[in-house]
Amino acid sequence: MADPILKIADLAKSFGGFTALDGVSLDLRPGEVVGLVGPNGSGKTTLINVVSGLYVPTRGTVTLSGHPIHGGPPHRVVRSGMNRTFQIPKPLGSLTVSENLRVAAAHGANGRPVETDPLEVVGLAGLERRLASSLNASQQKRLDLARALVTGPRVLLIDELGAGLSPAELDDAAGTLRRLAAGGIALLVVEHLMGFLAKITSRVMVLNAGRRIFEGSLEDAVHDPQVVQVFLGG
Repeated sequence: MADPILKIADLAKSFGGFTALDGVSLDLRPGEVVGLVGPNGSGKTTLINVVSGLYVPTRGTVTLSGHPIHGGPPHRVVRSGMNRTFQIPKPLGSLTVSENLRVAAAHGANGRPVETDPLEVVGLAGLERRLASSLNASQQKRLDLARALVTGPRVLLIDELGAGLSPAELDDAAGTLRRLAAGGIALLVVEHLMGFLAKITSRVMVLNAGRRIFEGSLEDAVHDPQVVQVFLGG
């Protein structure tokens, strides 16, 4: 088994007197897909924000390929080999699709070769000259992913890519993520849609109130009493 490329150890984040994360740990290996699930307010997006350098942790470490990266800044994290997408993408609307990619490459490229066209990977080939503001919601999510890919990441943090997508679009997105993992990229995927997660991974970590309450297979998670209580209240 390959050594972890991303190690999250005892990560905590507080905002004043509120603890959003409390001692979360996770190892992620090249080509592995791990789902990050939990109810609203469980700390999923806070974890992604800390790991990606948007927030400085109150405690704990984030290590990428053996090098500490916690505390950011985000552009340094990207150049270290990790990038992310956002639940609500915010492309540079006045620029074309290809110009959005050039900006991302100029500010985040880490020297790792990008062997395939990111627009081809995400299904936006042929739309290079379209203004980003003219894309629909699904296409803007694909552009957000392409902007991350053009920086040559070894780890991708995916924040609710499936939200708002049609069944056909979900199938397409799942196929894209599986191909990225098959190419060796490690993926940490925040998602509410269990059916979508089941198409891309068998391993999940469940958060509740900032703490890890379960880590293991998706099949075991849906039968775990603590997980069931958190999601269903029974």
